[in-house]
Amino acid sequence: MADNNGEYPTVIGADAVFKGELKFEKGVRLLGNFDGQIESSGNLLVADGATLSGDVKAGNVQIDGVMQGNLEATGKVKLAASARLEGDLRTARLEVADGATFVGKCSVGPNNARGSGANSGGGSSAAGKSDDKPKGAGQPQAVAAGKR
Repeated sequence: MADNNGEYPTVIGADAVFKGELKFEKGVRLLGNFDGQIESSGNLLVADGATLSGDVKAGNVQIDGVMQGNLEATGKVKLAASARLEGDLRTARLEVADGATFVGKCSVGPNNARGSGANSGGGSSAAGKSDDKPKGAGQPQAVAAGKR
């Protein structure tokens, strides 16, 4: 974690308690406690010992600590061995270390990363079926993507 200052230029310290809405572009490293919503195209790191309560939409997310809430990532979600995630998860890619705890529903695959404009809505027609149900067609795809 020597290069975290470049990847995560913003740090919420271990002694901080933050409540509200957080938006950022580059990266945030959470060492303390956060209660609210996070929205970003950048990277989020929830460090070991940190707690996050609320919904998150971000680019790439690494959880080493505790998160309670729904998580949507356009890139990759990484759950470390010390991680605990309670909530629904939607992401393009997922890495789970042995020992990590996850309680919730999970949808993984390129069509599940709908946070970016390029991917939103484009995945439902890729199933090869007619577009009778514009948004509902995405659900069966998520099941198919999980069978790999």
